[in-house]
Amino acid sequence: MGGAYGSWGQSYSNSSLPSFVESRLGEPLGAEDVLNLSELGFDYRQHIPQLNDEQNLDLELEVGVRLLKKAMQACGWNAAEIEGVLIGLSGPVSNDYVGRIARMAGIPESALKVSVHKACDGSMGALHLALNPELSKPGQLNVAEHLRGKKILVGGIEGLSRFTCGSKDKNALQLFGNGMGVIGVIPGETINLLVGKTYENYDEEGLLAVRMYYPHSHPDPSSDSLVDVVEERENHIRVAGLMNEPKDGASIEMAGLMGMVKLFVRTGVQVVADVYGEYRALMERLGQSGKSITMGIVHHANYKINALKAKHLSKLGIEFPMPWLLSDFGNVSAASNMIAFLRKLPEIKLGDHILFDGFGAGTYYDVMAVSMGSSS
Repeated sequence: MGGAYGSWGQSYSNSSLPSFVESRLGEPLGAEDVLNLSELGFDYRQHIPQLNDEQNLDLELEVGVRLLKKAMQACGWNAAEIEGVLIGLSGPVSNDYVGRIARMAGIPESALKVSVHKACDGSMGALHLALNPELSKPGQLNVAEHLRGKKILVGGIEGLSRFTCGSKDKNALQLFGNGMGVIGVIPGETINLLVGKTYENYDEEGLLAVRMYYPHSHPDPSSDSLVDVVEERENHIRVAGLMNEPKDGASIEMAGLMGMVKLFVRTGVQVVADVYGEYRALMERLGQSGKSITMGIVHHANYKINALKAKHLSKLGIEFPMPWLLSDFGNVSAASNMIAFLRKLPEIKLGDHILFDGFGAGTYYDVMAVSMGSSS
């Protein structure tokens, strides 16, 4: 299996980034406002200049089409063979973006298109949906059953430089950047789900408030699910997560870096621990108690969050490598898991067990243990 990843725009180092942020803010940054980005795991991130709506659409259609074509090429697949395209996007440039890039890449209209809007958890939500038949609700298409054994493309495409144009949040403007990654998957063959859990925990405090640039019914946060699943047109499903949105209409607002830690670590550790416990129980039932997780592919919100999660998991007796691989990108939201996976793919062997850990604002979690090419 294989895929493709990348970014677009001008690359800014940590030393050159403040001037870009100042141009976005229209005012200078104070010395106390400049983040120590290296200790957060980021050395570079990619940004575009401010463009109009038509220019943004043309640009992101082009990068999306290039990504799908490169991913198909890496897998040795023809566009006519693709039967599903599932993409996570925090703030889509258009509501029909996934359908448009699939069509422009030559993928058949009959292929299932799924747009997943669960912030940084989007690509993991998409992969989980493709692998786990238990996620589909009665009366809806069972995506995993529909796609099993078929050639599909799964990933995240995040034009966060465009997205943060609507923000004056100094932290967000330094942390986020453009990024994209897509992998080719044959569910049940190249990747086989072992155990998985999806979890929602509404961010009532708005610790990481994010504007929804996509349709959502806005249910009461106390309802059973914060996620709308709608078949918008034939062969196109939209999975849309409710967000606590900035009150001033901005695109994103952060309650400081400690707010992100509070938001993601405690619940994130619990979800990983739950999945790991189910994984160990499964291995016992299969008589493979000696089998272990080879590595964890974790969303890179920032290094300190991941390191703290690893520390808390270690206290629970849960340890596996959690690679930090994305220093030449910023936080690229739903793209980060896919980029990390592709960078580690040459080291992954047939039959290895990998843990995918996705989490995003909202708050949404998708954690799954999978077998690479084998269910044993």
